[in-house]
Amino acid sequence: MANSNGQKEPQDGAAPEAANDKEPVVSKPYVMPDDPDEGSVEALTKEVAEAKDRTLRTLAEMENLRKRTAKEVSDARTYGITAFARDVLDIADNLQRALDAVPAEAREAADAGLKSLIEGVEITEKSLLKALEKNGVQKLDPLGEKFNPNFHQAMYEVPDSSVPAGTVVQVVQGGYTIGDRVLRPALVAVSKGGAKS
Repeated sequence: MANSNGQKEPQDGAAPEAANDKEPVVSKPYVMPDDPDEGSVEALTKEVAEAKDRTLRTLAEMENLRKRTAKEVSDARTYGITAFARDVLDIADNLQRALDAVPAEAREAADAGLKSLIEGVEITEKSLLKALEKNGVQKLDPLGEKFNPNFHQAMYEVPDSSVPAGTVVQVVQGGYTIGDRVLRPALVAVSKGGAKS
């Protein structure tokens, strides 16, 4: 059966005929242009370089932060008791003064009760110094050493030609270190007039 345009109408179940007899359209494959856009490649290369630089800087900052934090933790362990240790040094000084107040002759002639008291003070001082050492606090004993301004504080000079000039000949007050820092310098008397060391 033909319609008003003169074309055949499809019968039931039959496929419709093509409206025109032209060939089907075939898509062409993508062909890369001969001259790709150089600007976009350079921009991407620059962006990659900047991203790499930012990443390396971030990694370096993180490593520095890790090292700095480890050092701060170590310092906190070593030097965290500094204020407490300074307060305890006064007690150690007072125990030493108590022992120095009793002359050697009086110790020998003392009765049993006084000898026990002196021994008790000596044991207490040794125990206190051991507890300080256990926590990183060391006592300085510079007698006979060359004067070192990093660890000693000169109180006065003593004319003594038997030892080289600049030698510690008397310790007025003991010094202490904590870790590798000076907790309190030793107060000392230094010789003068002897041969140069």
